[in-house]
Amino acid sequence: MRIPSLNSKGTDVKEVQSILKKLNYYESNIDGIFGEKTQEAISKLQQDNNLEINGKLDIKTYSYIRSLLLGYYRYKVKGKNTIENILEKYNTSLDHVISSNPNIDLDNIKNNDEIIIPYDLEIVRTDIDYTYEILERNISSLKTIYPFIEEGVIGNSILGKNIYYLKIGEGPNHVFYNACHHSLEWITSLLLMKFTENICNAYVKNESIRGYDIKDLLSKSSIFIVPMVNPDGVDLVLKGLDPTSKYYGRLIKLNKGNLNFSTTWQSNIRGVDLNHNYNASWKQSKFSEKQNKIYGPGPTRYSGDFPESEPESKALANFTRFNDFKMVLAYHSQGKEIYWNYKNMAPDISKDIGEKFSKVSGYKLSEPEGMASFSGYKDWFISKFKRPGFTIEVGEGTNPLPISQFEEIYNDNEEILLMAPSLTI
Repeated sequence: MRIPSLNSKGTDVKEVQSILKKLNYYESNIDGIFGEKTQEAISKLQQDNNLEINGKLDIKTYSYIRSLLLGYYRYKVKGKNTIENILEKYNTSLDHVISSNPNIDLDNIKNNDEIIIPYDLEIVRTDIDYTYEILERNISSLKTIYPFIEEGVIGNSILGKNIYYLKIGEGPNHVFYNACHHSLEWITSLLLMKFTENICNAYVKNESIRGYDIKDLLSKSSIFIVPMVNPDGVDLVLKGLDPTSKYYGRLIKLNKGNLNFSTTWQSNIRGVDLNHNYNASWKQSKFSEKQNKIYGPGPTRYSGDFPESEPESKALANFTRFNDFKMVLAYHSQGKEIYWNYKNMAPDISKDIGEKFSKVSGYKLSEPEGMASFSGYKDWFISKFKRPGFTIEVGEGTNPLPISQFEEIYNDNEEILLMAPSLTI
């Protein structure tokens, strides 16, 4: 992992700019370019925190910023510290400290006890690109601050990246949300991760969101989340093609000689469209490919050699088979639409649920046509389990959607995510 320096460019620079902006040190646009304005902001932060003032991300400054991005500090008790003194020093809440340290008696802290101190800062930042590296760090941070989250791995991508799941809640009613089958749709991963942070925060504070009692909701239901189904594809479109990758030459060929994947590539690293790789009218999908002059792997719509041919789709299908999900939501972009049916196999309740989702989101309730109606995850779930399954297309425009749409996307979908568990009890 590199430490950005003057003239560096990339998502890691955007992260630094984002946290500096949150702390009111950086006033310019988050552009991912380490220039003079970023230097000036770093100098201001250094001055206020007794760090050497040089405008550089030296080891101490970078470590401090990294701790802010993590969202917490590991504090080792020294001498006669009390929890009140620690709370005052770090300007944090007792509720969060209690939640983060379930195995420590905070009324009787001892010398050398290590306490997790959450900062009063958001962990999931919503003004920058959402790479796999950021996802991993966010998952680790959320698990540290909210240890009641269950976290695990359902499988691995072709390049060996973990496909993570999160579980919040202890209730017997299980629902499942997944996002980012498609590389360009990484904003949907951010949506589910931000929802996870917000619902956990409300749980700890014993608060409601949009009138939903979170403690009651999570006592009756368990929400399972796979935030990034296609991590290889996400990093390909956000970070570019790694010249050392064994897929380098092949990917350039599949992308018609274009080295820029940031606006074209929806598939996994092998050129298979993961949301056309499920066993639901898969043969019709293959026929439709030929009609659309798709004859092999490429940026989009190629459904693979056989259903679940890809480790990512197979992992998601196996995870679904293993768990007793009463409903699934598969998040995509774009169009502001909710797809609820598959070949009239959806249960009667599905349309009613879809209408409720449509009402709270403002999205149109629709049925897919053409290639979009074959071999998707939602289609497979409905056909196999005869339970409600939905594809939700967030935002509007051309993929990848700009991060400036995130706030609207989140506001449109938060109540869907809160409402879904109550509709299957």
